[in-house]
Amino acid sequence: MMKTLLINANPKVHSFSLELANAYEAGATQISEVRRFNLSDMSFNSSLDTGYDAIQPLEPCLKEFQDAVLWADHLVIVSPIWWGGLPAKFKGLLDRTFLPGVAFKFEEDNPEPIPLLAGKTAHLVLTMDAPDALLEFQAAPVLEQLDRFTLKFCGVETTQCTLLGSVIMSDETQRQTWLDQVSSEARSLENRVA
Repeated sequence: MMKTLLINANPKVHSFSLELANAYEAGATQISEVRRFNLSDMSFNSSLDTGYDAIQPLEPCLKEFQDAVLWADHLVIVSPIWWGGLPAKFKGLLDRTFLPGVAFKFEEDNPEPIPLLAGKTAHLVLTMDAPDALLEFQAAPVLEQLDRFTLKFCGVETTQCTLLGSVIMSDETQRQTWLDQVSSEARSLENRVA
């Protein structure tokens, strides 16, 4: 059975990201073992205080998350886009857990990283308040940072990106359509990753 790590990367306790993560989990559990993290439930120092100059001990939730990243075949990230970027706490989660020796490594004088998460895939579900015509434009900086310079850097291949908006202008009918879409995408996970 496939192993899926699902992260609700919105630091708010109640959010549409939470609803989307719930919908995804409901669909994915039919075909995959799922480990779920809600960023709002995680308490940790989001600053990598010394960079890579010294080892900064991981709080228990970070160690559990890092172990789940290594365990998973497929990562699903549900995140809002705020000010053209990721929520700061989610960026901190990545900074603290995607570490050298875990997610990537360098060898000798080679400036190219060796990805340690190769073979894993990802699905990004990104919400924003931009109108539909501007979704790709607003998501572009996040996709550069999260997909290209984080996931791909570590060897994770993004197989699907779902852009949803405008959330702020949506009504209950539109939100239900998005929830159904994400649940359907989760149920078709086996076909996309296989």
